[in-house]
Amino acid sequence: MAELKTKPGKESVEDFLNSIEDEKKRQDSYIILDLMKRATQAEPKMWGSMVGFGSYRYKYASGHSGEWFLTGFAPRKKNLTLYIMSGFDNYETLLGKLGKYKTGKACLYINKVEDIDLNVLSELVERSVEHMIKTNP
Repeated sequence: MAELKTKPGKESVEDFLNSIEDEKKRQDSYIILDLMKRATQAEPKMWGSMVGFGSYRYKYASGHSGEWFLTGFAPRKKNLTLYIMSGFDNYETLLGKLGKYKTGKACLYINKVEDIDLNVLSELVERSVEHMIKTNP
């Protein structure tokens, strides 16, 4: 079975964020970094081109297993992608208060931090991390 290539690395999160050319995206990334540090009480690590916080082990019915971060984000060209690993099924009320965003299976896409309520985002991250820890001991 193929091994997952994306793992926590030794690269500097600060160097990575400072390399973002778009100043607004760089500033927004630092805001998300601080929010996730407070919400998770974990230090960030680079996971490829993603900034991740904490980790958990998973194992699928197929037998494939690995390690992934509890939550994280990536500054992409089009938007900021936040990884809410528990998904969004249990957070309809919070999402209704969040602001302007789009979602994928476990991805929350925002254009800029002014589009969302950071207090609501912090609560969403905290709840998702708690859920991941509880369901993946």
